Amino acid sequence: MENKNKVTVVLGAQWGDEGKGKVVDLLAVNSDIVCRCQIRPCYSSTLRNYLDSDSNMWTRNGVVIHIPGLFEELKKNELKGMQGWQERLIISDRAHIVFDLHQQADGLQEAEKGKNSLGTTKKGIGPTYSSKATRNGVRIGDLLGDFAIFEEKFRTLAAGYKRMFPALEVDIESELKRYKEYADRIRPLVQDTVAYLHREINNGKKVLVEGANAAMLDIDFGTYPYVTSSNCSIGGVCTGLGLPPNVIGDVMGVVKAYTTRVGDGPFPTELHDVSILTII
Repeated sequence: MENKNKVTVVLGAQWGDEGKGKVVDLLAVNSDIVCRCQIRPCYSSTLRNYLDSDSNMWTRNGVVIHIPGLFEELKKNELKGMQGWQERLIISDRAHIVFDLHQQADGLQEAEKGKNSLGTTKKGIGPTYSSKATRNGVRIGDLLGDFAIFEEKFRTLAAGYKRMFPALEVDIESELKRYKEYADRIRPLVQDTVAYLHREINNGKKVLVEGANAAMLDIDFGTYPYVTSSNCSIGGVCTGLGLPPNVIGDVMGVVKAYTTRVGDGPFPTELHDVSILTII
């Protein structure tokens, strides 16, 4: 039997920064669950807007998470008055962890490319997805399981990056100590989100999905190689959430009247005149 309770999706249709978050803020008010299906879970303001509504926020298996950054964002929002996020923020056990060494590697890779750099944000997203693809990545579930196994995986990951980038600096013992503490903090937020989301949809809950980046940054269909490291078009919703296509309903593509992009890469129109840019 076809499920008539369709999932609503909001995607960027250009190179990102179209204002997807504002659309999601409006729709979240009438949603029970808001999901992020790839890239980082979200920025501080978006976290607050999701969790200030009555909806639960989910970060799914397609997302990569820098745990220190996540808790920093949550702390900032707590100071601004956000309450109750502990009961409504849910993280997939399959989400991959962005370590500080991934962020260092991101910067070192860009430096090696010189004038051919891609203009990444240096947040470690590309190296983390690379670790995922080469099957030596570390997931949230690894952190919450046998810590000896997590330690072994982390040491192996760090050794691999040290071989690739001798200038990379990582205090392994300090990092292991820090993540042992993070394991206790993040444990109450983690669930097997695939089964849970299917159950909630079948129970009639309204689900809203926000994609990160935009179609022209999709790793397969965007302006390669000046793209992000995941599928940020509609296909990423299925793989990033563990949902079949038949539960997807309305798909909203967000555009803006003018076009911008982060980083380098081809661009349809571009103003180089500083005086004109100042007037605009």
